[in-house]
This record gives sequence, structure tokens and C-alpha cells, in this order.
Amino acid sequence: MSPTDPPNIDPDLRDIYAAGAGRSALLTDLYQLAMMEAYLEAGMTEGAVFEFFVRRLPKGRNFLIAAGLEQAVDFLQQLRFTEPELRWLRDHGGFGKPLVRYLEGLRFEGDVNAMPEGTAFFADEPILQVVAPLPVAQLVETRLINLLQFQTMVASKAARMVLAAPGKMLLDFGLRRAHSAEAGLLAARAGYIAGFTGTATVPAAALYGIPIFGTMAHSFIQAHEDENQAFVDFARARPQGVVLLLDTYDTEAAARSLVDLAPGLMAEGIELAGVRLDSGNLADHAFKVRRILDGGGLRAVRIFASGGLDEFQLQRFATQNAPIDGFGIGTQLTTSGDAPSLDCAYKLEEYAGKPKRKRSEGKATWPGRKQIFRRLGPDGRLAGDVLALADEDADGERLLQPVLRGGALVTPLPSCAEARANAAGNLAALPGRLRALEPAAGVEVTVSDRIKALAAQI
Repeated sequence: MSPTDPPNIDPDLRDIYAAGAGRSALLTDLYQLAMMEAYLEAGMTEGAVFEFFVRRLPKGRNFLIAAGLEQAVDFLQQLRFTEPELRWLRDHGGFGKPLVRYLEGLRFEGDVNAMPEGTAFFADEPILQVVAPLPVAQLVETRLINLLQFQTMVASKAARMVLAAPGKMLLDFGLRRAHSAEAGLLAARAGYIAGFTGTATVPAAALYGIPIFGTMAHSFIQAHEDENQAFVDFARARPQGVVLLLDTYDTEAAARSLVDLAPGLMAEGIELAGVRLDSGNLADHAFKVRRILDGGGLRAVRIFASGGLDEFQLQRFATQNAPIDGFGIGTQLTTSGDAPSLDCAYKLEEYAGKPKRKRSEGKATWPGRKQIFRRLGPDGRLAGDVLALADEDADGERLLQPVLRGGALVTPLPSCAEARANAAGNLAALPGRLRALEPAAGVEVTVSDRIKALAAQI
């Protein structure tokens, strides 16, 4: 547990991390490298099987949505140590030459099986399985948990919002409240997979093909001496799909001003697409603004709301039949405010062909390389899952699919749009009680007799 020597800053490393720390093989916990060194010294380099799973669903969650596989696979395929990283490990990290030599040529040439992104799953079901030499499979633990835990957490939160506001436009507004730039970007991706319409995060369009949307800030209105002039200036600068913010001063007065301005703007070919409400009693304002807009002939102008929203507020708006067409969700999506982490693990299940089991109190695992079989009922709804050993056969669809073999992709990974379609299908297949926001009795996940016998034997 003792720390290494005081840090020695390498300018080459600083450049590498500034350019993209996420792919660095050095982005790991110290104990992973320490165990690697010990494995090599002991000659323990045979094949191992590790599985990533969630021990318990967060309070209030009836299911989770798998996400993050694309980034996990990218990390594994790009896995290698650069010369500056190797130099730091050798000169300042306190590691011996055998480990550094092993790392010089290290590449991930193992196998990966995983649930497709967008798949609904439950406690104790592995969503990723890594098969590789023990030192390599151990090294990648930290970053894989980091990637899978975060996107799965956000996608699962987003799915609850999608279910709470059916048919509504949901946009990710969370970059500014995210815990890092990477977190904000990956949250946009996870939200889109779960069913969000788009995001305000610009690079998400370039990297993932996610539709981007934007309105305007209060500061734009405040910078003008006249609110009406602010509306006109913004509309002329962005004439297609204009969405104007109404609540900087007086929400209903701004709506009436827009009715007066609309004929002139439309004569200039400017499309008024919507208005945004961001403060106060959003439902009450929405009813009043809708009446003003409709009375002024602006029935096609949509009302958009934002401001610290979560799935329970979305559900209340639906119950009130509030005339709100879409929502911008920020903090509660990007941080998954009520459940900001998952009780997840990446555990050794097999080494050198022998099943392994952790028996720690409250953290025991089921041993062996596994598979999940999913059954649907006659109505197309999820009827139950079976957790079995990989060489067993059971009724239902096999959820863990081949992804990498020998480090190479078996088939191209699905696009975000394809993962999104898979999530929509999975949400539609959930029994009604699991689609509700309130906690409900879960789907039965049966553990096979062979797994139970193996656990008892070990």
C-alpha cells in the first residue's frame, strides 16, 4: 500500500495525456501492474477468463441497459505501451526489467464476448467476458470498468426518462455539468443509445453521428438593450429551426412579443420552430404560453422545457398533460444523480482451464465461463433469463455474442443508431411493471444446476 517515490513529470507523457489519456495503457491502477509483475515472476501466464457484471441494481432501478462496448473494444485493440510510458515505468515507477520487456510487445490478442449495446440486463449477468493470458486480462480491468460502468449507468438513467416521457423529444444538455470532457461526450452517446433524440454536445455529432440541437442562453438576451431585438438578431443569424428563450424577464410577455414579431420574421423566410422555458412552474408557464401562441396563429411552434429535470418530473408533466413537446436534460442525466455509480465488478472466473470462485462475504461470485439465455413469452415480453455455463444449452437467445477473436473483430460493431434500435426493442420487451419508475419485482434470473454444483464443489 506504500506509495512509490514522489512523481517525476515526463514532458512526453504530458503530451500523450493531453492528446488523449483514454487510450493509454498506463491508465490503470498501480496494483494491476504490481500483480502483472508477480504473475510473470511466478510464471503464471496461462489463459484466464474475467467477467464484468453488476452485483446489485441501484435502488429504484428495475433493469440496466448495457453500453460502452465500442469504447471498451477500441481500448483493447489499441492497447500498447509507448516508449515514454515504458521509460517512466523503468526509471520512476519502481518496476523491474522483466515487466518492462513484457510490456514492450504487449498487444491484446485475446477473445471478447459481450452483450450488444442497448441490451437490458439484471444483477449477476455478465455483460462482457474477456479471455486472455492472465497478466493481460488483469491489466485491462480498471479501464474496462471505467468505460462500461459509466455509460451503462447513464444509459440506464436515460432509459427511465424515455419511458417516463413517451413520444417527447429528449435532448442531452449535460456537458457543462459532466465530471470531465470525456464523461460529457460519452454521456451524450449513452443517452442517445437509450433513446434520447439528440444532444447539445457538438463533438458527439462528428464522432458518433448523433443529431445536435441548440437554443440560446439568457446572456444573449441580457446583452441586448431590448428583448425583441435579441430575438430578431438571433433569428436572422440562425434562420432555420429557430428556438427562442422566453423566460429571461417575463415569460408570457415574451410569448406575446414573439406573436407580434412572427409575421415579419416569417416574411424574411425565417422558420420559428420553438420556444424554451427554463424556470418557474414549467407546466403552468407551458399552458399559458401555448394559449398565447395558438391565439396568435403559431400552433406549429413547439414548447421546449429545461431546468434540473429528472424522470419523475417528466412523469408529472405527462400526468398533467402539460403542452410541452420536448425536454433538455442536463445534470440528472450526465451524473445519474440518484444513482451515480454501479456496484459492479470484473472478476476472475477461470484460470488455466480451472473454474475460480470468490467467496468473500457479500461478494461471492458464480464460478466458470458463463452464458445468459433469454426467453420471451407468447406476448413478446421478457419472461426470464438463465445464467448457465458457456458449454451448456438452454432455451432462449444467447445474450453474450462473439466480439473479438485473437484480438480481431469478428464482425463490425453496431453503429450508435443500431445500438439505439436494439435498446428500443429491449425496452419494448420489458414487462409493464419493469417499465414503471417505481421499484417492482424483477424478472426471474435462474442459475443453472451445473453452476450451483460447481460453486458447491469449489
